[in-house]
Amino acid sequence: MYDYLLGGRDYYAADSKAAENALAAAPTLRIAAQENRKFIARAVRHLVLDVGIRQFIDLGPGLPTTENVHQVAQEADPEARVVYVDNDPIVLAFGGAMLEQNERTTVVHGDIRDPLAVLHHPRTREQIDPDEPVGVLAVAVLHFIRDEDDPAGIVRALADVLAPGSHFVLSHGTADISPQAAMGVQAAYRSHGVPLTLRSKERFGEFFTGLELIEPGIQIVSEWRATEPEAERPSCEDVSWYGGVGRL
Repeated sequence: MYDYLLGGRDYYAADSKAAENALAAAPTLRIAAQENRKFIARAVRHLVLDVGIRQFIDLGPGLPTTENVHQVAQEADPEARVVYVDNDPIVLAFGGAMLEQNERTTVVHGDIRDPLAVLHHPRTREQIDPDEPVGVLAVAVLHFIRDEDDPAGIVRALADVLAPGSHFVLSHGTADISPQAAMGVQAAYRSHGVPLTLRSKERFGEFFTGLELIEPGIQIVSEWRATEPEAERPSCEDVSWYGGVGRL
């Protein structure tokens, strides 16, 4: 569905149907997905160029499209290493095939609800040095984790074992800004068996417990260190996804 919203071509008819149902509730959902993608790129460039992080774990990335973490990171530093973690067999098959020529990037089968198993996966250990800072991305994925599966605990478990200086890049859908449209999207996703749970800024902020939020803190993703002039950016009502970066 995410690939469809981004204008990609790697999706099934069921995905496009579900995405169109969500778009019927919130026609600007494509804008939100696109702005989330830009947020990822800005955050990764910052971590490589300004912080010096050279290794990344991207949790639940979905199918590769454009402006992927490895593309952004390796453009800034060709030595950067990236591990993508997903539990979807289609992502594993397509992603692995697309990345097989990139020795510094790998796709790992894992469930982010078991983050320590992800870290201990042999292919993760090939790419990631746990004694050095890591950039962890959980963008547009924690809102698919139910409350009972403790999404904040996923971040906390990783923060407990990663090296100081590691950074967490998080984004999350919210109903704070356009409640009617947002809840319509939530209903549309759930009707297709996707457990989307929108959360408030306060709840999202709890995911950064124990981390130092870097400037400008939690923002709508289109506003987080935006590079476009304000007049060229979409309204917050059209985006409705929060983003932030926390330092360990």
